[in-house]
Amino acid sequence: MAKNFVSNSQESVRMFKSSFLESLSKVHFFVPIIIFVPVILVSSYFAYDKQIGAFNYIWLFLFGLLIWTLTEYVMHRFVFHFVPKQAWALRLHFIFHGVHHDYPSDAKRLVMPPSASIPLATGFYFLFNALLPANYIFGFFPGFILGYLVYDISHYAIHHFNFKGAFWKSIKQHHMLHHYQDPTKGYGVSSPLWDKIFNSDFIKKQNG
Repeated sequence: MAKNFVSNSQESVRMFKSSFLESLSKVHFFVPIIIFVPVILVSSYFAYDKQIGAFNYIWLFLFGLLIWTLTEYVMHRFVFHFVPKQAWALRLHFIFHGVHHDYPSDAKRLVMPPSASIPLATGFYFLFNALLPANYIFGFFPGFILGYLVYDISHYAIHHFNFKGAFWKSIKQHHMLHHYQDPTKGYGVSSPLWDKIFNSDFIKKQNG
């Protein structure tokens, strides 16, 4: 495949003339934990307060995790990798995801900034609350948000940590192939599950 521009510098490229907008586009990897762990705890408390039951909480939590992995895949494949034709839309595409492929080691643009994650989380909360039975959101949403946190933090770790365990080495290889071999495959970051289901996984070399 034709190689696109890629810089492995850990420095941030400037995207906005406005210093305020520029500051909104950068975030330390620990910020999502500070913001969303309380959301998980508060939602879990409401699950207890509304007496949805331990069994319901557990299966809703696990269901939320699963739905996050699908959401992650769909957004990465069909939103972040949708390349429009209009100049203004191409600019938005670069801001949302193109910059990450051009500067994959930029340490300040590896997790979603609160300027994007908070509105998205709010929108997903109201969507799932409308779809689920009354109070079930308090079991489902903690799992969904935990899935997001695993995605965000593992994405940072994939780009900056050297893993020794076979599982995390496999996850890292999957994402690095997406960046450096073929960006039209390997859309799952925290899990390759949906790549396998929707036939967008990389062809693994067989030994022997």
